[in-house]
Amino acid sequence: MATSTTTTTALHPQFRPPSHPRAPRQLRPFLSSSSSSSSVRPRFSVRAAAASASAPAQREAVAGVPWGCEIESLESAASLERWLTASGLPEQRLALEKVDIGERGLVALKNVRNGEKLLFVPPTLVITADSVEMIIQSVSPVTTPLMEWSNREVGDVMKRYSVPAWPLLATYLISEASLEGSSRWSSYIDALPRQPYSLLYWTRTEIDAYLAASPIRERAISRISDVIGTYNDLRDRIFSKYPDLFPEKVYTMENFRWSFGILFSRLVRLESMDGKVALVPWADMLNHSPEVDAFLDYDKSSQGIVFTTDRSYQPGEQVFISYGKKSSGELLLSYGFVPKEGTNPNDSVEFLVSLNKSDECYKEKLQALKKHGLSESESFPLRVTGWPVELMAYAFLVVSPPEMIQCFEEMAVAASNKGSSKPALNYPELDEEALQFILDCCESSIKKYTKYLEGAKGSAEVSINTKQANRTLLLKQLARDLCISERRILYRSQYILRRRLRDMRAGDARAFALPVQFYRWTSVAVLCDCYFVPFARTRYRNMKSLNAIEKSRKLTEREVENIRTHSGSSILILSSNAS
Repeated sequence: MATSTTTTTALHPQFRPPSHPRAPRQLRPFLSSSSSSSSVRPRFSVRAAAASASAPAQREAVAGVPWGCEIESLESAASLERWLTASGLPEQRLALEKVDIGERGLVALKNVRNGEKLLFVPPTLVITADSVEMIIQSVSPVTTPLMEWSNREVGDVMKRYSVPAWPLLATYLISEASLEGSSRWSSYIDALPRQPYSLLYWTRTEIDAYLAASPIRERAISRISDVIGTYNDLRDRIFSKYPDLFPEKVYTMENFRWSFGILFSRLVRLESMDGKVALVPWADMLNHSPEVDAFLDYDKSSQGIVFTTDRSYQPGEQVFISYGKKSSGELLLSYGFVPKEGTNPNDSVEFLVSLNKSDECYKEKLQALKKHGLSESESFPLRVTGWPVELMAYAFLVVSPPEMIQCFEEMAVAASNKGSSKPALNYPELDEEALQFILDCCESSIKKYTKYLEGAKGSAEVSINTKQANRTLLLKQLARDLCISERRILYRSQYILRRRLRDMRAGDARAFALPVQFYRWTSVAVLCDCYFVPFARTRYRNMKSLNAIEKSRKLTEREVENIRTHSGSSILILSSNAS
């Protein structure tokens, strides 16, 4: 075998993994030179109605890989449990059975108390990108590498090229799967789904046709492109140089689509193991519920992967864990399903806003944005409960006139959320224009969704138990469900914006007092000696705290008269000598 100088790969660095649900953080390049920099999307395995029907429909379109099983197979899962028990998995209080939510799931064998630790999967049964010996040596040193390649030569080559965690794990899965029964992990691989639920299996034509109205379209295209780019880089830089170790018929694009689909849907980050990403057999049979707040992690006292229940379970009841706060679009992207409308409390929609290229200060505003890592077009998450303060800051920048050029950078800093403290977003003279700008963008997005949904009215709904569902009808229904959920959020934002703007234009001070539902910062307004004064909401009931004033502007006589005319119980007009 040829040898070469140790090389650090730079495989498709644009690929970004999903953010971890327990500690949202800035996304980092997916294929960086260090595996520790990878961020992860843990498995969110609830199979909603569309997901239940998606597996056979997807198998009709894609031949699939020669290993794995049907998602509902209990035989392969039972074989996995026997192997895990023989390999050191302790006696379980949970059993693998067919369930209503998730095809397969873990159910309680006995009464499970709230706060009880379950699973206890030992580190020797966990697949990571490298050994965790140094991480847990203070408890009990592990001398056996957790990622022992059955074909050591393949492992040596991948190590020599310093392949990052995600493509390394994807290659490892294929290498072990191709060995069938001779791999240590054959029982685990046999229990993995042959067709992971993922938008990786949608064609570009399907994505363009069915996700045209949703921002998730761009993310789906980007993810598929990045997976393909990663495979091409691995093939060109490594596989082609060692054809005996990486035969073309095994290391194919289709097999990498499968392995990345497995990683997107099952890989977890273990915070107590320095954030290492891992596949955890048996634990990945747990399904998700939005009503629980229990997560997988390494427990030093028991020296195993556990989760602590946050509710009690009766015998025969399915036990759930949480995989984080995911929007419906994120769930479709990685897991291939969309929750029913109104059932996802963490739903959001990416809201795109852009600078006006005809703005006479376009160059100056763009320069301020770029200085703080932003571009002329940015997306911000809208929720039913409101929008982030960064969106308002961006809107202030978009509508600000030339005479406010000295404020451009301050607005850009607030929009980027890079300030060391809470940004002071007090530009009352721009409030109306900024809110109108957001409303215009909101209504433009609503039109796109409505146009798509009106064209998709003929799509028949797919039953939760329809195993022979037509693929086209299924994908249309998934897209329709997503668009309905996202449009619902836009409608709510439209209502709030219209109401506030209407009251503002009527000169009603209640418009100022109406809280804009920012979920990190809210404000109300009062009138102090004919000045507009923004107060933090916590100060609202304490009008003596006039030192809370951050910025004010003199109201015109007409504005004051309108406010007095439309005064109500929520109108506060204070004297400057209030005590």
